[in-house]
Amino acid sequence: MQPGERRPVVVCQHGLENVPAETIEPGKWVGASDFAARLADRGFITFAPHNLYRHGERFRQLHRKANTIGASLYSLITAQHEQWLTWLSSRPEVDASRIGFYGISYGGTTAMFVPPTVEGYALSICCANFNQWTRMVAGTEAMGYMFTGQWEFPHFNMGGTFSHAELAFLMIPRPFMVERGQHDSVALSSEVASEFAKVQWLYDQFGLGDRTTLEVFSGGHCINGEGTFDFLHRHLNWPAPLQQ
Repeated sequence: MQPGERRPVVVCQHGLENVPAETIEPGKWVGASDFAARLADRGFITFAPHNLYRHGERFRQLHRKANTIGASLYSLITAQHEQWLTWLSSRPEVDASRIGFYGISYGGTTAMFVPPTVEGYALSICCANFNQWTRMVAGTEAMGYMFTGQWEFPHFNMGGTFSHAELAFLMIPRPFMVERGQHDSVALSSEVASEFAKVQWLYDQFGLGDRTTLEVFSGGHCINGEGTFDFLHRHLNWPAPLQQ
């Protein structure tokens, strides 16, 4: 970096029961699991924080305790991100107006819950998570959470207020992207496409259709790191490398 230079940042968020190292070390998962390292190679500053969803029932009990005072696990996670953004913005090498968020799996849940309510994020990318969330949480079909151990996902009256499309609406006019593997068992591609169509429709109504996109690739519960990387270069205003 040149003296006085400020660069965009991508906050890279791991998934359930993972740690930040798994966004950096190659070969941990299929696909571009080391996406934080790959983005750093492209000249972005990357920051891989540790989130609370680890150690099974311990973090789920924290969520239940928070419910007793009208809060949730994401009340705590959102406060964490606000502090991280304050710290990142204070760094001399960081352009505070160009901080994006990219999360996979449970980090994709974070992509839906945190950036829409935290203005310090210039964009959000949700990987391996976007869905018709009410049906996903309350449904009894094979791809629902009703019969899994992830009992912390239901939030009071969420089905009567917000699903993922409505959460994405809160990103407007900021860019928002979904990355979806065709063989990802967390959702059906048809459900993802139907929910995202609502997002595309609303962005189009404001003349912002170029600020949202859905990339579908032949893969599973993983990061593809192609269309999303292009999205980050374009919307965080950082030149892509001449040779990939």
